[in-house]
Amino acid sequence: MDDDGIETDAWAADQGPAADAPLPASAAWREGDHPGRRSFLRLGDLPLEADPMGVLPGTTLAYETWGELNAAGDNAIYVAHALTGDSHVWGPSEPGHHTGGWWNAMVGPGRPIDPARHFVVSANVIGGCQGSTGPASAHPVDGKPWGSRFPYVTMRDMVAAEIALADHLGVDRWRLITGPSMGGMRAIEWAVTVPERVGAIAPVGSTAATTADQIAWSTSQVAAISADPKFRGGDYYDAADGDGPHVGLGIARMIAHTTYRSEGELADRFGRSFQGDGDPIGKGGLFAVQSYLRHHGRKLARRFDANTYVRLAQAIQSHDVGRGRGGVETALARYTGPALVIAVDSDRLYPLKNSQLLDLGLSGSSGVKVVHSPVGHDGFLVESGQLNAFIAEFEAGL
Repeated sequence: MDDDGIETDAWAADQGPAADAPLPASAAWREGDHPGRRSFLRLGDLPLEADPMGVLPGTTLAYETWGELNAAGDNAIYVAHALTGDSHVWGPSEPGHHTGGWWNAMVGPGRPIDPARHFVVSANVIGGCQGSTGPASAHPVDGKPWGSRFPYVTMRDMVAAEIALADHLGVDRWRLITGPSMGGMRAIEWAVTVPERVGAIAPVGSTAATTADQIAWSTSQVAAISADPKFRGGDYYDAADGDGPHVGLGIARMIAHTTYRSEGELADRFGRSFQGDGDPIGKGGLFAVQSYLRHHGRKLARRFDANTYVRLAQAIQSHDVGRGRGGVETALARYTGPALVIAVDSDRLYPLKNSQLLDLGLSGSSGVKVVHSPVGHDGFLVESGQLNAFIAEFEAGL
């Protein structure tokens, strides 16, 4: 699986009519498309932390829910998605949803997060491309896509919208907020921003503040998209299929996917093997790992949006719970509730030491739970047995 939890093992089957079809300029959900399981909350003007615009006008948040809030109001769990995920945490691929639920292994009947017992909520982040207001959405003034005009958003802006959603749903306090990678960042931000509304957090493969190394990796991804001539500075939404910035988006995804897997896993899985019969040594063929990465670049272009990738990557770069709060240690001290910090021992994007520092700053944490996996960052999704056991034990003790 990759960072959004979508199964990736079928990479060699990237063939046939669907694979040969021109890639869309954008695969963003648009007004008028099938809503799928989404509901929509109209937020109006959303204050922005950093952008000179000050507010994001006409803001809408797309979300999904499963189960029911009980009479005591103490069974609500918020599941926050990673970079290229969305609100579709659980369920099949169906009209309105390009893929099945990105955390079907964690959420569902008999799973640690079970709609029979929990009121489960997830929203597509502000700046996203699957129903929430983002670069592909219609600008309230002229009705054209925001495109290059879309403002800079931060994790705090995203959480502010999620707080408004909690208010709308009548959730005064979450039993648990969890999520992997960027989702874990928002779980931490929630706990620091409104600790009284957070019963427990379980950030997975995440960090309290992005590091220079993590910013460097995402900077190269943003540069790849921006350098694509068909990106057109961010205004490409009227381009025909095949004429959008899919090359730049694909390269960004290839860079990112390399960080989601470990060196050892790539070596064991692919080594120096060829894809098919073509010899890559001067004869135009591909190494198997090259074919694998190209597949993921094309796959993302069929369900995502280049502008959204840029804005969310920048939001991840901005992530620092200590910004303006006296530093990370002081900020984390605001939250004294239970915390389950989970890391993957082979993660080279958000390494174990990030989780260890987070654990030290959270008084309610009882040590880092380590998922043992050769896979790397994606281990938190591939090794569902280990992860589910950690979450189930933690949730049962709340």
